[in-house]
Amino acid sequence: MKYSILETIRKYFTNLNPQQQEQLQKLSSLYNYWNQQINVISRADMEHFYIRHVVHSLGIAKVLPFTPDAKILDVGTGGGFPGIPLAILFPQVQFTLVDSIGKKVKVVQAVAEALSLDNVKPLHQRAEDILGAFDFVVSRAVTRMERFVPWVEHKICKQQKHALKNGILYLKGGDLTEELKPYPAAKLYPLSSFFEEDFFETKQVVHLAL
Repeated sequence: MKYSILETIRKYFTNLNPQQQEQLQKLSSLYNYWNQQINVISRADMEHFYIRHVVHSLGIAKVLPFTPDAKILDVGTGGGFPGIPLAILFPQVQFTLVDSIGKKVKVVQAVAEALSLDNVKPLHQRAEDILGAFDFVVSRAVTRMERFVPWVEHKICKQQKHALKNGILYLKGGDLTEELKPYPAAKLYPLSSFFEEDFFETKQVVHLAL
C-alpha cells in the first residue's frame, strides 16, 4: 500500500488505530494474491483498489457510524465488499457476509482469517435463505432495488439503536430517479460530500428504512 493511499484513508478516517492501519495495508497484497487464483475484482480495477473498493465501501461509515454490537448483513459481498473494510473499521460490530458463489466466499474467509477479523462470518447462501435479524443490510450495486428489497425486508431488527432507522444502506452509482420511484422515502447521500476524488462524483449511499 502506497504511503499516499494510507494517508488518504487516514485523512478521511482520523481515528484509525495501528492495528486497523496494518489491516488496511494488508488488503492490497491479499487481494492481489487471491485475484490471481479467483477473479473477484476486475484486473483493471486493481490499480485503483483502495479508492474504488476500500474507500468506496467505507462511504457507508460516513453516512452512519455503526454502534458496538450492531449486526450487519452484507448481501452479495463478492470478494468482501463492503463488508471487509467496514469490519476493519468497526471491530465491535458483527458482520455476516453472504454470497451465492462459493469461490468468492472462500476468498472472504481467507481474507478474514489473514486479518484476524473475528467479527466476520462468511456464508455461502442466497440472501433469501439467511436466518436472523440485522440492524442494517449493506450492499454494493448487486441488483436493482425492486429485486433487492424483497430479499431482505423481513431480516431487519425492530429495535432501533442508530441515528438512522434500521434498513438498507446501498452503495449505488448514477441517476437513480427511476429505480427509486417505488421507494419515495429513500434518502440519498452523495459520497462526493465526503470524498474529493473524481470517482465519487456519481456515487451515493441509498438509505431505505424497513
